[in-house]
Amino acid sequence: MLSASRTSSSTYGAKPADRRQAGAEQSRIHGRRSRSATARCGRRRELRALAAAAEPERSRSDRGAFAVRSSLPGRPPDVRESRLMRFIRPAQPGDLEALVELATLSGPGFTSLPLNEAALSARLKLSADSFAGHCPPGKAWYTLMLEDADSGRVDGVASVRAAIGVERPHFSFRVMTVAQHSPATQTRFDHRILVLVNECGGCTEVGSLFLRPEARSGGAGALLARARYLLIAADPGRFSPMVMAELRGWIGTDGSSPFWDGVSSKFFRLPFTQADRMVMSTDGQFIADLAPRHPIYVELLAADTAAVIGRCHRDGEAALAMLEKEGFARSGLVDVFDGGPTLLCPRDRIATVVGARRMRACIDPDARTGIAHCLSSAAIREFRALRADVASEGDHLLIKGEAAELLKIRNGDVLLVRGSA
Repeated sequence: MLSASRTSSSTYGAKPADRRQAGAEQSRIHGRRSRSATARCGRRRELRALAAAAEPERSRSDRGAFAVRSSLPGRPPDVRESRLMRFIRPAQPGDLEALVELATLSGPGFTSLPLNEAALSARLKLSADSFAGHCPPGKAWYTLMLEDADSGRVDGVASVRAAIGVERPHFSFRVMTVAQHSPATQTRFDHRILVLVNECGGCTEVGSLFLRPEARSGGAGALLARARYLLIAADPGRFSPMVMAELRGWIGTDGSSPFWDGVSSKFFRLPFTQADRMVMSTDGQFIADLAPRHPIYVELLAADTAAVIGRCHRDGEAALAMLEKEGFARSGLVDVFDGGPTLLCPRDRIATVVGARRMRACIDPDARTGIAHCLSSAAIREFRALRADVASEGDHLLIKGEAAELLKIRNGDVLLVRGSA
């Protein structure tokens, strides 16, 4: 536990003057610790420089052999420093072109990435206002971009919506089982039914997770997904006690939705793509007006329709596995349009939120780092995240300059740290 937490607990209940005195003492302690950590970083660099100067100079032939070995294929001089590094940053209005491109690549049924330039532009503005703290907490919608540090290209997107179903209902179908029994015939039947509900009002939603197909390697998806939970861990009070995630339902290779064709189209009488666009481009009143008011018996549906209830899209299977690893579980709710599953997890039981540690940065270009971890800044306004090889020394984290530059941190800044999967 960090000293800041100990300060809070030790001064709770004290008199104001005592609290001020204790706070001042703790500030002096923190200052000494931070200066000590910085001094240790500087001292390590000095020792390495002295050791390098004391080392006998290699012969000319040795230096030549070393140069040849370093230039062999697959053996760059420093693999760690030259490798491509991706990082997470807040979306900005200038990301509109990249976001439109990602929305185009995402295909049909990805409701939170509508192919609507006006809607996406408004989303980016809302995100910038959310990170800056310029909108009410319940209306905040944080959009994160995965960027390649070398090329500057945006390779992916994800988001955290502070609360859904507040200004308008958030409808789902609940899959239920009802039993019917007749003593006269001595028979009993269990029937699965779909019932329209509004159970997720006020929940925080993690969603919009999408990467370019060519960028789905090297743990990029896991980093992007985990960054959402580090954002929540940075300031849990901004988010609801319950967190939900909706996965896109099954879509055929021809772009059709068996669930839409077999169930929802009977009530909305619209093409699937049009209804999907209207979810984000309108206030959603048409769902409340046209959705079925009475239970739908699954046994009355075609077999191919019943088979996709609660089934996620083929491209969402990796996301489903990551959600389950974080502690999310199926809720029995499915999407009104495509039948995709809804997963829920209490905010304070999400693995990354629970396991994130607060540590102070110690920037050392020559640090001997160890295991890869997910790191993020601890303040939402300046939120950034990446995965890097680091090492710890007490409550300080040894981090190299490249990673520190991408995170925009300085010595002594607080970071959130979570071990990589």
